[in-house]
Amino acid sequence: MLSDRIARGVAAGEITETYFRWPSPQARPGARVPTRHGLVEITSVTEIDPASLTDHDAARAGFSTATGLHTSLSRHRGRTYRLELTHLGPAAEHGPAPAALDERTSGELQAQLARLDLATSRGPWTRHVLDTLRRHPGLSPADLAAQQQRPVSRTKTDLWRLRELGLIDTTAEGLHLSALALSYLDSP
Repeated sequence: MLSDRIARGVAAGEITETYFRWPSPQARPGARVPTRHGLVEITSVTEIDPASLTDHDAARAGFSTATGLHTSLSRHRGRTYRLELTHLGPAAEHGPAPAALDERTSGELQAQLARLDLATSRGPWTRHVLDTLRRHPGLSPADLAAQQQRPVSRTKTDLWRLRELGLIDTTAEGLHLSALALSYLDSP
């Protein structure tokens, strides 16, 4: 979700916010995004009027002018959201530590995944994606999309939803299951 330019700027302290256009929010405050420049936390997500953006806003997002930011946003459709970002330090470089998954947490996770499965016309997809990433850690979103014969943009949306649940980590090496996902897949 965060481009290399944005992640690098956040790590350097030069970028403190970014802007996206989405039909509905695709991020939530508190989400942590591992990047090759370290772990970035989304501290707030606010819908804004793009006409209100100033050069000062653009500078905080790594643009030299508001016109440049407007041009970037004009390539996309939807409402405009400001994501405030902070760098938390290096991303974990080791495999996931074991996660304890109690019955309640497992049930809640299963219900959330069932809602995601029911929200699409293609039927259940979450378990298939998790199983694929277990068999092929390090896949890129494009490789996963090709395996599923789906558009990359739709696959990225699916991955974002699973990442929001804490099931997928994205690193410079590609997509990996989190400790929570591994525990969920191993639970009866």
